[in-house]
Amino acid sequence: KGYISNIGECIKSDELLIKKFEEVIKKMQDKNMNIKIGTIATGDIFCTDIKMKDKINKKFNADAIEMEAGSIAQVCYLDKIPFIILRSISDNPDGKNEITFEQFLELASKRCAEILKKFI
Repeated sequence: KGYISNIGECIKSDELLIKKFEEVIKKMQDKNMNIKIGTIATGDIFCTDIKMKDKINKKFNADAIEMEAGSIAQVCYLDKIPFIILRSISDNPDGKNEITFEQFLELASKRCAEILKKFI
């Protein structure tokens, strides 16, 4: 657990891309978005249990848990391609979500598009 073949425990996003992203989000702080730069843990489970979320957070200092970004990061790292991951988190491990996935999908798509336009 926690080891990525030929890499180690962590794959870091490109520092220049992170700085550029930080500039974009500073300008967007007045929007009704909770934007955070942090650590994303990735694995092969849906993390629906608060105890598991807390365990992963404690071990990896993870701000979010998901299932896809690690693969993207690994391929980019091994092929020496600078990368940054933008995630929109829709669910809580306690199941107390404020809106449905369908409602969130529309909102998140618009927000990600707005962020990416400013980033590019």
